[in-house]
Amino acid sequence: MAYKKWVIRDADKEKASLLSEKFNIDPFIAFLLVSRGIDDDVAVSDFLNDTTEFTSPFNFADMEEASFTIGDAIDNGDKICVYGDYDCDGVTSTALLVSFLKKEGADVFYYIPDREGEGYGLNKSAIDKIKEDGAELIVTVDNGINSVDEAEYIYSLGMRLVITDHHRLGDTLPRAEAVINPYREENSLEFRDYCGVGVAFKLICAIFEDDIEELMGDYLDLVAVGTIADMVPLRGENRFFVKAGLEILNNRPRPAFRNYEALNKDDMTSNSVAFQICPRINALGRMGDASRAVELLLSDSPDKSIELREKMEYANSLRQETEKQILDDVKSKIAENPSLAEGRVIVIAGSNYHQGVVGIVASHLVGEYAKPVFVIGIDDEGIARGSARSIEGFNIFDAISACSNDLIRFGGHPLAAGVTLNADNIDLFRKHINEYALEKYDIMPSPKLVLDCKISPDYLNFELVDSLSVLEPYGESNPQAVFGVYKMKLIDVQPLKENRHLRLVFEKNGCVIKAVKFGMSSDTIPYKAGDILNLALRVGKNSFNGRNYLSLQIVDMKLASNDDEKYFAEKNAYDKYKLTDKADKSFYPDREVCALLYRFLKSNYGYRLGIDNLYFRLQNKLSYAQLRIALKAFEQAGLIEVTDIITMNKVDQKVSLENTEVLKALRERLSLDS
Repeated sequence: MAYKKWVIRDADKEKASLLSEKFNIDPFIAFLLVSRGIDDDVAVSDFLNDTTEFTSPFNFADMEEASFTIGDAIDNGDKICVYGDYDCDGVTSTALLVSFLKKEGADVFYYIPDREGEGYGLNKSAIDKIKEDGAELIVTVDNGINSVDEAEYIYSLGMRLVITDHHRLGDTLPRAEAVINPYREENSLEFRDYCGVGVAFKLICAIFEDDIEELMGDYLDLVAVGTIADMVPLRGENRFFVKAGLEILNNRPRPAFRNYEALNKDDMTSNSVAFQICPRINALGRMGDASRAVELLLSDSPDKSIELREKMEYANSLRQETEKQILDDVKSKIAENPSLAEGRVIVIAGSNYHQGVVGIVASHLVGEYAKPVFVIGIDDEGIARGSARSIEGFNIFDAISACSNDLIRFGGHPLAAGVTLNADNIDLFRKHINEYALEKYDIMPSPKLVLDCKISPDYLNFELVDSLSVLEPYGESNPQAVFGVYKMKLIDVQPLKENRHLRLVFEKNGCVIKAVKFGMSSDTIPYKAGDILNLALRVGKNSFNGRNYLSLQIVDMKLASNDDEKYFAEKNAYDKYKLTDKADKSFYPDREVCALLYRFLKSNYGYRLGIDNLYFRLQNKLSYAQLRIALKAFEQAGLIEVTDIITMNKVDQKVSLENTEVLKALRERLSLDS
């Protein structure tokens, strides 16, 4: 994974102290709340309460028209089509509204577009099919706000339309009986960050005004799953939706989630929903038919639910396999042509990459390279479609917009986007978007890990875990707390689960702690016993055989001696040199630097743990540019081979580094004497 800059949250301690006294909460928890922007009486009260005061659904513009239109359709026996989306938010939105309308006696069916064949949102071929199936009213959930042409087409066929969506508005609202969207200026809303299923829930609250408690008991599990999946801020009503929904999932789950061995046997949390339920629901939309996920959520039959869950498990396994195949292919392309990963923005393409997973692959690569990434699949007709993922601080949508002449179509937001272009234009698009990044970002944003605070290892105990429980459920804008524990001496490395994970033992001033690092083996850990490390930890507890055990999970770790500012400045300078050939004399690795580096590599029989880790082992003795250029010179001289690892070659004769191509070119550029 890419090296991250650690940033520690700050908070007004006096304000935290006042809130601690006023609400009778732990001063430490008050500090954490203030550091997260929950810093006034109303915000703290809303956050701590298990109940919430619901915003009236009629504070949404057009809600009265929407409820009348749908109510009249139910009373008149009109056939209603709920038009959803193939992601988890869209699936839960569809299941919620269909289930509610059926209970109200509506003649209702649903339509989920195919990700591969139709793509997101309303399309005319789907509208034709819905018309053939006899629909007189279409109600969208989680889509439709920008479907201006499609809306007109619906009315040209004699049908009517109600739109419920939470995506940002375009310049023109589509024609509809009602358009429900939290971002409309006409709304009387203070809180607007609903997801699609949250908006759908507000709609059924407007239609069924008699007993909101009944609606909450029937549907907040679906609202919780969709809200967690769509990563909207867990503040205000969203926080209540998730807390109440988790209670339903744990105590009276619908057949879809009942006795499901693939899920944790412990109580479900927002994290287990995010990492176990949501990806499985999404998998059906990515790899097959998302309508099966709706069918699963609607099913009252335990036997039918088991059958549908098996299909979901298969789709999830297929998604994982397909994802790995594409990721392996991408990495092999980068190994063959390293320049693909050297730009400020990575644009990489392959034949027939599955569109359902290219976004996930792009996310993996962002995590590894800390750069914006496009992963593009080229079909047999030469049309290229791909997904982009970005890093915080680099607006990928603006970057794509600047290169729109290279594209057929595009869409998205600052951190994620989709593009369609002719395959012949991929190289040109790569060139243009990297030129944009170089022009607009003199220094590329650094990947960051936010720590809630630094604490002593003595405070890692059950009392801390219990006090942190008030922060749950965790999610967007309210992540699980991460603590910095600094200058810990690594004592022992213990492999777990066939060496797929590690338990690490640390000590400081007589305090010994054990922490787990998932996804790291004894072969890949870049540290050894005796190293002094800074740790970023999550704290929890596990239960086994009736006993509780403290759980410390390592989010990140680094040598305590690392100088982050120096690293990012030097790396950015080297990256600019690769793109512009602009260098200064400090880049040149002289004989002393080369000798130092070669001795280190020889004494360690090469290096297997990545160039960044190699740099930090030698940070105070050479610069990042010197390291990279010296390694290239060693490679050109035949001293080493550089792939994923650095391997030493057996050399029988003396070599001249000064005659290597990379050093000769650099000396000429810098006007240095050989």
